[in-house]
Amino acid sequence: MFITGFTDEASPSIEGQIEMCRSLGWSKIDLRAIDGVNITKLPEHGFEDVYEKLSSAGIQAVSFGSEIANWGRRINDPLEWDIEEIERAIPRMQRMGVEMIRIMSYRAPKGPVGYDTDIEREIVRRLKEIVRRAEDGGVTCVHENCETWGGQSPEHSLYLLEQIDSPAFQLVFDTGNPFATYDHRGEPPYAYQDSLEFYRQVKDAVRYVHIKDGRILSEKVQYSFPGEGEGQVPQLLAELRKDGYSGGVSIEPHVAVVFHDPSVTADAEYRWNTFYKYGLRTKELLREAGYASLS
Repeated sequence: MFITGFTDEASPSIEGQIEMCRSLGWSKIDLRAIDGVNITKLPEHGFEDVYEKLSSAGIQAVSFGSEIANWGRRINDPLEWDIEEIERAIPRMQRMGVEMIRIMSYRAPKGPVGYDTDIEREIVRRLKEIVRRAEDGGVTCVHENCETWGGQSPEHSLYLLEQIDSPAFQLVFDTGNPFATYDHRGEPPYAYQDSLEFYRQVKDAVRYVHIKDGRILSEKVQYSFPGEGEGQVPQLLAELRKDGYSGGVSIEPHVAVVFHDPSVTADAEYRWNTFYKYGLRTKELLREAGYASLS
């Protein structure tokens, strides 16, 4: 078992992100943005700079947090945006030895599986095009249960797994998304999802785990330190341990800054200290769950 995180929430620069890894004793990193630019979109010289600095520091990148099919992309946006991104990402992942790239499944109309089969067919068609390239390149797309089509319920995620049917398409389970996302099964009015229930239904396909926590207050998400919200983080870590999971966890606090919400800001010191404390707290929870050896 290892622990890492999206260190762009600690510092925008690669130097700062490396320093955070060293401060927390991490040997691994999740790469998303460097100075505000996604790792898949950096110019070639910028990517080489990141690669060289990570190599010199002895830190291994384990995943790319891409923008492929994410909440900012709709089902009628050009598919070429996603194809271009996966084709840029694959050689970079191969060079760095990165196995996973986080993707989603578009901001599509909401409803239960079967609500609009034309939309479902188009989502599956697009994801198959993306995943086929990943499979050919020897990397794995991990779909996050975020507020895109596949995150509307465990059934939605399982439907995508069944339809795409590729070893290069697996799941990343985020503890902090279910409590803030409506469960679009059955008939409205819909209730928020339950993190533990979601995990139990999809656990056989979970390749990676993101740690967030928080609660809904006045119909808005209020993120918190792990174990202080409704994400059931301690219970989930205990279940992961019981199930023999050893794929690693990645923190994505959203407490000081939120990557996709520029209105949430904090000064550099608060941003750094919050991420550092979040990392320590997650490590403590992992040990309490029975993970005695962490890298």
